[in-house]
Amino acid sequence: MPVMEPDLDAAVLKAWARAVDAGPFSSLCWGERIAFDNPDALTLLGALSAWTDRVGLVTTVVVPQLHDPVMLAKALATGDLLSGGRLTVGIGVGGREEDYRAVGADVSTQTMRGMAERVAIMKRVWAGERLTESVLPVGPSPVQTGGPRLMVGTIGPRTVRSAAGWADGVAGTTLDLDVTRQNELFDVARRAWREAGKPAPHLATSFWFAIGDGEGPRAQVHRHLRRYMNWIPAEFVDAMAPTTGWAGSDEELLGVLRRFEAVGTDELHLIPTSSDIDQLRRVAAVVEDFD
Repeated sequence: MPVMEPDLDAAVLKAWARAVDAGPFSSLCWGERIAFDNPDALTLLGALSAWTDRVGLVTTVVVPQLHDPVMLAKALATGDLLSGGRLTVGIGVGGREEDYRAVGADVSTQTMRGMAERVAIMKRVWAGERLTESVLPVGPSPVQTGGPRLMVGTIGPRTVRSAAGWADGVAGTTLDLDVTRQNELFDVARRAWREAGKPAPHLATSFWFAIGDGEGPRAQVHRHLRRYMNWIPAEFVDAMAPTTGWAGSDEELLGVLRRFEAVGTDELHLIPTSSDIDQLRRVAAVVEDFD
């Protein structure tokens, strides 16, 4: 979903959601920011549950430290209920202290331990436990037994290893589309899950994209990064923009998909750098050729 693009309205969001649901895609994804001009991730979850029927819904990522964990568990269980059990929740610590400050959250909890403690509370809610002497536990019960599938959103091997106890997979980000480096992180996950005695992890990663010909796509990515990475000095963003994300033709995107498939990637989450739905339609055509 193009949730980090300017000048969004309900019509644009609904059109994207329905196009993804009708297309050859496995998931519909969106992320969370607080101190930014983007839709609230949990409110959007309700709308996307109503606007789609087939596609999986993936939050990439929600930061539990920015929420009361019981209320977050209730909201996500409601999203799982409304979507008929199609929800996957990406969980991360978040990279911006300004989001913590915006909601009055304790910045000292911006750690894997702080995240894991809140995930444990959420799992207790989804299991139907009463956390206090309340008459009834906090509902509703999620459709998926034990709650939605949880993915750790990270690019760090230490974080991946520490999440093996509670996560079902990895939903990282690749800035430069280095497939070898991404596979090294996947190998960390494969080993950690195996050592934890768990089934093989779901392996996903994401990257910014702009599809088209000539110099336009790269300029589009650059504009998006300037807007999205507003907490980083502009000169640093300008320096990284030429090699961050992917920009190119339909045929080149097909090659990228095949390279990630070759290292065992289960799912790729493509992050829009424009709200132009023609970008989505062109990617859909590539994915159909890929399948």
